[in-house]
Amino acid sequence: MSQVIEQAVKSKYGAVATSGLSTDHSGVRAVAEAFGYSPEQLASIPSEANMGLSCGNPTATANLRPGEVVVDLGCGGGLDVFLAASKVGPTGKAIGIDMTTEMLELARQNAAKGRNGKPITNVEFHQATIDKLPLPAGSVDCVISNCVINLAPDKPAVFREIASVLKPGGRLAVSDIALKKPLPAEIGQDLMAHVGCIAGATPIEDYRRQLSEAGFAAVEVIDTGADLNAYAKVENQGACCPPSARLPVVEAGCCSSPEPEDTLHARLLDLLTRYNVNEYAASVRVYAVKPKAENRAGCQ
Repeated sequence: MSQVIEQAVKSKYGAVATSGLSTDHSGVRAVAEAFGYSPEQLASIPSEANMGLSCGNPTATANLRPGEVVVDLGCGGGLDVFLAASKVGPTGKAIGIDMTTEMLELARQNAAKGRNGKPITNVEFHQATIDKLPLPAGSVDCVISNCVINLAPDKPAVFREIASVLKPGGRLAVSDIALKKPLPAEIGQDLMAHVGCIAGATPIEDYRRQLSEAGFAAVEVIDTGADLNAYAKVENQGACCPPSARLPVVEAGCCSSPEPEDTLHARLLDLLTRYNVNEYAASVRVYAVKPKAENRAGCQ
């Protein structure tokens, strides 16, 4: 099943990368602002880096400092990578990880386009799944992610991998979707609900526990109270399954169906029309720290 999910995610988000969605679309911009990005932040990066896929703004809580190395898991078109790059400065580095070829191509194009025609050079992008990072152990100061970990079939493996690449004292700052209570069976078992960032979400308490089991300390998983239906309130934009720029949109629930004839999209639309996603799921802000060696070993 995990391979089926992975292929569905690649296909769906590959289509988003080539859809033409950007901050120049009012709906995409409104979604980003609803989840914590300021107009100034959005204006400071290539417009194509933002496709309205966020459920928070991890760069706002990561406390990034000049000279640090930061990694964005599931970087998409580079939205958070470019914001992080401006914070860590020329002596630091922002690294994007994504498994989708089209997203990485878009991110690299955006880096070359840069700000006001000036390329963004303190960034790099790698193709990989987030449970197998192509980075040396203990090489990263901070890991961020935005509405992506919920898509991973094996979340404990992702948390262990994050702990591995972080330096002692390094930190995790993530925006994600987590569950407040169990989903109805028909949503939890639906493939497109998984791709749409819902069915794959883990309960908030499990999120905390899995981070602790991976070795993290000072774990916080906080419900931001953001309205997940904000996606559907904006014309031409729907949740983690945004529409094609070429197709009409039917809005309902927290997701829009760009292709009514597509039975997968129609199925998801039908499910979310009948359920209020805010009753079951939440946009969460996640923070955790990898303990320093002396703290793990105890006082000597």
